[in-house]
Amino acid sequence: MGSKQPYLNGAYYGPSIPPPPKAHRSYNSPGFGCCCFSCLGSCLRCCGCCILSLICNILIAVAVILGVAALILWLIFRPNAVKFYVADANLNRFSFDPNNNLHYSLDLNFTIRNPNQRVGVYYDEFSVSGYYGDQRFGSANVSSFYQGHKNTTVILTKIEGQNLVVLGDGARTDLKDDEKSGIYRIDAKLRLSVRFKFWFIKSWKLKPKIKCDDLKIPLGSSNSTGGFKFQPVQCDFDLS
Repeated sequence: MGSKQPYLNGAYYGPSIPPPPKAHRSYNSPGFGCCCFSCLGSCLRCCGCCILSLICNILIAVAVILGVAALILWLIFRPNAVKFYVADANLNRFSFDPNNNLHYSLDLNFTIRNPNQRVGVYYDEFSVSGYYGDQRFGSANVSSFYQGHKNTTVILTKIEGQNLVVLGDGARTDLKDDEKSGIYRIDAKLRLSVRFKFWFIKSWKLKPKIKCDDLKIPLGSSNSTGGFKFQPVQCDFDLS
C-alpha cells in the first residue's frame, strides 16, 4: 500500500459549493388579521375587521348612555319607599271546630302612602293573606289600580271562610292565651306585583314583600278585652 496522503491545506480547487439557502420569512400584509380583544372595554380592534370594531364601540356607547340616563333619573326623582299601614282591623269570628277547621271573618283596612313627587305606582296584582301561628288560614284579592304621586290610598279587605289549620304545640298554647284575653295575634302578608311610572317611562314589574306582623286584634264578640282597641301598625317593606 502506498503511503497516506498528507492533509490538504486550506486551498480547495474542486467545483464551487453553493451557499446555504436562506430561511423564508413570511410577513402578514398590512390591513389583514385581527388584533387582540381587551376585556376591559377596549373592544376588538381589527385592522381589516372594521365592522367588529364598530359594533363594539356602539355597544360601549349605548352602555355609557344608559348608565348616565339611569343616574340622571335617580338624581331627579330620588324615589322613596312606599309606606304601608294597617289602619284598622276587626275580627268578627275566629274559632276552631273539633276537626281543626278554623272559621274566621277578618276585616283589614290598609292605607298606602306614596311620598314621591314624580313617581306613580301601578299595582297589577294585590293579595292579602292572614296567618296565625305561622299557618296561612285565608286570603283576599284586591283589584288592580294606579296610585298617583303624593297620594294616600285606602284599601278595604275582608278575609272570611273556613280552612283546615293544624297548629303546633306552641301555637296551641298561644291560642289558649288569646282566647282568654279575647285579643288575637295575627300576621298579614301582602303579595304585590307593581310597576313604577316616571313621567312617561314605566319600569319593569317588581314583587316587593310586605309583612304586617303581630297585629293584636280584639275579637268583636269578646267581653274580656277590657276596652282594648286596635292600634295602627306600619308594615315592613322589602323590595328585594
